[in-house]
Amino acid sequence: MKSFGHKIWAIADGYIPSKSVGTHPQMTSHDSLCFLNTGERDAFVRITVYFVDRPPAGPYTRTVSSARTLHIRFNDFKDPEPVPFDTEYAALIESDEPVIVQHTRLDSRQAENALFSTIAFSSTGD
Repeated sequence: MKSFGHKIWAIADGYIPSKSVGTHPQMTSHDSLCFLNTGERDAFVRITVYFVDRPPAGPYTRTVSSARTLHIRFNDFKDPEPVPFDTEYAALIESDEPVIVQHTRLDSRQAENALFSTIAFSSTGD
């Protein structure tokens, strides 16, 4: 199977609202990463989170299995530390295999929810 994607990705706009309206966990406000690994080898990914006024957090590590997808919420990152709510951040994703990365935010601070999704910025690493 052919590998699609890149090994370096960036998310410039990160923000997890601390408030939510609706059922938990489906309607909990969150930022998430969606990975697609079309290759024949598992992809080991490292996520580093950058802030406006403090040193970076991470790396947070995950494995995206071969020919699989993985969806993870920034809200669920615990080790080495949680990603703070109501705080602007950005993220750098580095993978040892090509993957595709999508970023999604659910803002459910009010009954009229907002959802957006975008493909992350990718680089060949040159």
